[in-house]
Amino acid sequence: MKRFMPAVAVLALAAAPQFVHAQDNEKSIAVQGGIQLKGWMGVVDAKEAKAGLSVDSAKFWGMGAGMHATTGPAITYWNPSMQGKGDYTVKATFSEREYMGLNNHPHPYGIVMGGNDMGTENASYLYCAAYGNGNFIVRGFGPAAFQLNGPRGGTHPAVNKAEAKGKPVTQEIALQVKGDKVSCLINGQEVASYPKADVVGAGKLKSTDGVVGFRMGHNTDAHIAGFAVTKN
Repeated sequence: MKRFMPAVAVLALAAAPQFVHAQDNEKSIAVQGGIQLKGWMGVVDAKEAKAGLSVDSAKFWGMGAGMHATTGPAITYWNPSMQGKGDYTVKATFSEREYMGLNNHPHPYGIVMGGNDMGTENASYLYCAAYGNGNFIVRGFGPAAFQLNGPRGGTHPAVNKAEAKGKPVTQEIALQVKGDKVSCLINGQEVASYPKADVVGAGKLKSTDGVVGFRMGHNTDAHIAGFAVTKN
């Protein structure tokens, strides 16, 4: 006997948000260039390193008044001289000139904060990243990976959506520490917030104080402008 899905269920599935894939099996395609900005450092994810990829398998360089990153492996960039302490906000504007130009589904890019022991096996940091389809994720390493808004992230009206594959999309992304609250803001709106107790502790951040930088998903290309750390 054939089973038919009720029309209501079909409509519900059609209207459901397109969440981030829990498993991303797309192969990282190395690009040439490495880190070309003085003072900046980087590290690729462990699985990328096991596949033989490194920071030299992505390109990070200055472009105009900003910076540009093209990956390669999933990678985190930071500058040891740039740190946030106490109450602060770190933000930047990320622009994909061609949405999904290097991949077959949305990949994330975003802000890193609270980095400690960076470049070591004990590294801990938090990041908030956006996708060009309206999704965002809040995750970190402590040093094992941890998730704050679920394995598939979430959606928010503030996150901009590209019109289509190959079209431009821009996101202003910020992480903010204010009192006992850590927040992610995208395009000027708070999309998620957490008490420090949910962010700092065993298996999570060593502290909300620490270096700041960027997190880029694999096979992603974005321009980065207006990177700044300010006291709240």
